Amino acid sequence: MNAPQMIVSPTKRAARVQHVVSKAGIEAWLVEDYAVPLVAMEFALAGGSSQDADGRMGTAVMMAGLMDEGAGDLDAAAFHNALDDKAIEISFSSDSDTFHGRMKTMSRNIDAAFGLLKLAVNKPRFDADSIERVRSQMLAGLRNEANDPDALAAKAFREVAYAGHVYGRPSRGTQDSVAAITRDDLVAMHKNVMQRAGLKVAVVGAIDAAKLAALLDDVFGTLPEKMRIATIGPVTLQGLGKRKVIDVDVPQSTIRFGLPGIDLHDPDYVPAMVLNHILGGGVFSARLFKEVREKRGLAYSVHSQLASYRHTASFVGGTSTKNERAAESLSVIEDEIRKLAEDGPTADELDKAQKYLIGSYDLRFDTSTKIAGQLVHLQIDHLPVTWLDTRNEKVAAVTLADMMRVGERLFKGKELMVTVAGRPVGM
Repeated sequence: MNAPQMIVSPTKRAARVQHVVSKAGIEAWLVEDYAVPLVAMEFALAGGSSQDADGRMGTAVMMAGLMDEGAGDLDAAAFHNALDDKAIEISFSSDSDTFHGRMKTMSRNIDAAFGLLKLAVNKPRFDADSIERVRSQMLAGLRNEANDPDALAAKAFREVAYAGHVYGRPSRGTQDSVAAITRDDLVAMHKNVMQRAGLKVAVVGAIDAAKLAALLDDVFGTLPEKMRIATIGPVTLQGLGKRKVIDVDVPQSTIRFGLPGIDLHDPDYVPAMVLNHILGGGVFSARLFKEVREKRGLAYSVHSQLASYRHTASFVGGTSTKNERAAESLSVIEDEIRKLAEDGPTADELDKAQKYLIGSYDLRFDTSTKIAGQLVHLQIDHLPVTWLDTRNEKVAAVTLADMMRVGERLFKGKELMVTVAGRPVGM
């Protein structure tokens, strides 16, 4: 029997989003709101650590750390003082596929904030002292990770899962690659990534479309239009059935596991999202939490998730447990995955998952910064703005038949790829 039909009231978020196009053709999604005199902005460019040159892994991450360390005529101290004087926040980050920028300002300081953002985007200084400071921070982090079981298990997982692909490389680099990065590498990365092709922008707050359009042209209008980044091919998670153990002299084993996933644009993605929530979605009602933690006390936490990247989709999860109970923990996880594939969830489990996923969705939109981030991610994922309203409807429409179909597709007849850091007994 299917779960009871849920009634989901439309949120009408999409109706509030304006599609702004500047004179230069730069596009943005805008939510105009004067309730609080703030403006939050997020933007994204195609690139990220997948664009790091061989032997220079960590370049994109280093560049992100340097973009607000002085720009134009302002050195690092002067740039930070200019931000602090008007309580402006500007930051940058890089993930595997995308380079992100963020800004938040009081509306009265809009012109100053966009002026500083323009400098950071177009004229970062990459001064020698700033480069060495950020390099030292990155190297210190890598030294800490060298003895961190969680980092080691994650590193081994990437290397096995995406062997021979750029996703298998460490985005923050290695001791050798970070030490080798030069200013010329940073300048080249900036030249390749900072381009208008594929630029995604979202702005939320006390600003109108005309003002925003003019500021967009000022900040991004002189960037090259043509895409310069290297083409990255698709990859499917590899090493199914493989167990790789990284010997670390610690009392606990950190476990990472995975399988090929379901792409964000696949019709089965939303049912897969609901099924994963039932299995290991990070809530007390999840099967893995109940079986691994509550019933057996094997671990404090255990989780699973669908991971969608630009060039792959994976199902991944992990836990940490005592070395002598690592094999048992993994066996319990495998059993729960098998049961879900063979029998599916109960109607009650489906109902609870739908209610949680629908009810918690509002928490992604409770600040201007979160809203801007959600809007940019929709653009990155090539999802329409109507997703803001239809997402919950799709969750509510999932049936037990969908659960059975997706469970078989994700899990049936497949062996987990597993990496473990520690000294697990029996593995």
